[in-house]
Amino acid sequence: MYAVIFRSIRKADFEQLYEEHSAKMEALVKSIKGYISHHSHRDPETREGITVSYFESLESIKEWREHPEHRVSQEFGRTHFYSWYQFEVVKVERKYDWALSGNK
Repeated sequence: MYAVIFRSIRKADFEQLYEEHSAKMEALVKSIKGYISHHSHRDPETREGITVSYFESLESIKEWREHPEHRVSQEFGRTHFYSWYQFEVVKVERKYDWALSGNK
Protein backbone atom coordinates (compact mmCIF):
# COMPACT_ATOMS: atom_id res chain seq x y z
CA MET A 1 0.00 0.00 0.00
CA TYR A 2 1.11 3.56 -0.74
CA ALA A 3 0.05 6.90 0.68
CA VAL A 4 -0.01 10.22 -1.15
CA ILE A 5 0.34 13.08 1.30
CA PHE A 6 -0.89 16.39 -0.11
CA ARG A 7 -0.27 19.48 2.04
CA SER A 8 -1.48 22.85 0.87
CA ILE A 9 -2.39 26.40 1.76
CA ARG A 10 -5.67 27.54 0.21
CA LYS A 11 -6.28 31.02 -1.10
CA ALA A 12 -9.45 32.75 0.12
CA ASP A 13 -10.75 33.22 -3.45
CA PHE A 14 -12.93 30.96 -5.60
CA GLU A 15 -14.66 29.13 -2.71
CA GLN A 16 -17.61 27.91 -4.79
CA LEU A 17 -15.40 26.79 -7.69
CA TYR A 18 -13.12 24.97 -5.24
CA GLU A 19 -16.05 23.14 -3.65
CA GLU A 20 -17.28 22.05 -7.09
CA HIS A 21 -13.84 20.76 -8.12
CA SER A 22 -13.32 19.09 -4.77
CA ALA A 23 -16.62 17.17 -4.97
CA LYS A 24 -15.92 16.13 -8.55
CA MET A 25 -12.38 14.95 -7.70
CA GLU A 26 -13.61 13.01 -4.66
CA ALA A 27 -16.05 11.05 -6.85
CA LEU A 28 -13.41 10.59 -9.53
CA VAL A 29 -10.63 9.28 -7.26
CA LYS A 30 -13.02 6.68 -5.88
CA SER A 31 -13.37 5.30 -9.43
CA ILE A 32 -9.62 4.69 -9.80
CA LYS A 33 -8.71 1.00 -9.67
CA GLY A 34 -6.51 0.52 -6.62
CA TYR A 35 -7.86 3.51 -4.67
CA ILE A 36 -8.40 2.57 -1.01
CA SER A 37 -9.42 5.68 0.94
CA HIS A 38 -8.53 9.25 1.83
CA HIS A 39 -8.75 11.57 4.82
CA SER A 40 -8.58 15.38 4.85
CA HIS A 41 -8.34 18.24 7.31
CA ARG A 42 -7.97 22.01 6.86
CA ASP A 43 -7.31 24.59 9.58
CA PRO A 44 -9.86 27.38 9.00
CA GLU A 45 -7.57 30.07 10.44
CA THR A 46 -4.31 29.33 8.60
CA ARG A 47 -6.05 27.69 5.59
CA GLU A 48 -3.35 25.00 5.76
CA GLY A 49 -4.64 21.54 4.93
CA ILE A 50 -3.59 17.95 4.53
CA THR A 51 -5.10 15.08 2.59
CA VAL A 52 -3.71 11.57 2.85
CA SER A 53 -4.87 9.20 0.12
CA TYR A 54 -4.18 5.47 0.09
CA PHE A 55 -3.66 3.37 -3.02
CA GLU A 56 -2.76 -0.26 -3.65
CA SER A 57 0.09 0.49 -6.06
CA LEU A 58 2.25 3.11 -7.71
CA GLU A 59 0.40 2.35 -10.95
CA SER A 60 -2.87 3.38 -9.29
CA ILE A 61 -1.28 6.64 -8.16
CA LYS A 62 0.01 7.26 -11.67
CA GLU A 63 -3.44 6.62 -13.14
CA TRP A 64 -4.93 9.14 -10.71
CA ARG A 65 -2.20 11.73 -11.29
CA GLU A 66 -2.56 11.51 -15.08
CA HIS A 67 -6.34 11.28 -15.33
CA PRO A 68 -7.45 14.03 -17.79
CA GLU A 69 -10.10 15.50 -15.47
CA HIS A 70 -7.66 15.47 -12.56
CA ARG A 71 -5.10 17.25 -14.76
CA VAL A 72 -7.60 20.08 -15.33
CA SER A 73 -8.23 20.32 -11.60
CA GLN A 74 -4.47 20.35 -10.92
CA GLU A 75 -4.13 23.36 -13.20
CA PHE A 76 -6.98 25.13 -11.40
CA GLY A 77 -5.16 24.40 -8.16
CA ARG A 78 -2.03 26.14 -9.40
CA THR A 79 -3.84 29.12 -10.90
CA HIS A 80 -6.78 29.63 -8.52
CA PHE A 81 -6.92 27.54 -5.36
CA TYR A 82 -3.51 27.27 -3.68
CA SER A 83 -0.72 29.62 -2.70
CA TRP A 84 1.50 26.61 -1.87
CA TYR A 85 1.33 22.83 -2.00
CA GLN A 86 3.54 19.79 -1.56
CA PHE A 87 3.15 16.10 -2.45
CA GLU A 88 4.87 13.12 -0.90
CA VAL A 89 4.41 9.52 -2.00
CA VAL A 90 5.36 6.98 0.64
CA LYS A 91 5.25 3.22 0.91
CA VAL A 92 3.32 2.03 3.94
CA GLU A 93 5.43 -0.62 5.64
CA ARG A 94 3.09 -1.31 8.54
CA LYS A 95 -0.44 -0.43 9.55
CA TYR A 96 -1.94 -0.69 13.02
CA ASP A 97 -5.46 -0.07 14.25
CA TRP A 98 -6.91 0.28 17.71
CA ALA A 99 -10.36 1.39 18.78
CA LEU A 100 -12.09 1.66 22.11
CA SER A 101 -14.72 -1.06 22.22
CA GLY A 102 -17.86 0.15 20.48
CA ASN A 103 -16.09 3.05 18.70
CA LYS A 104 -15.26 3.37 15.01
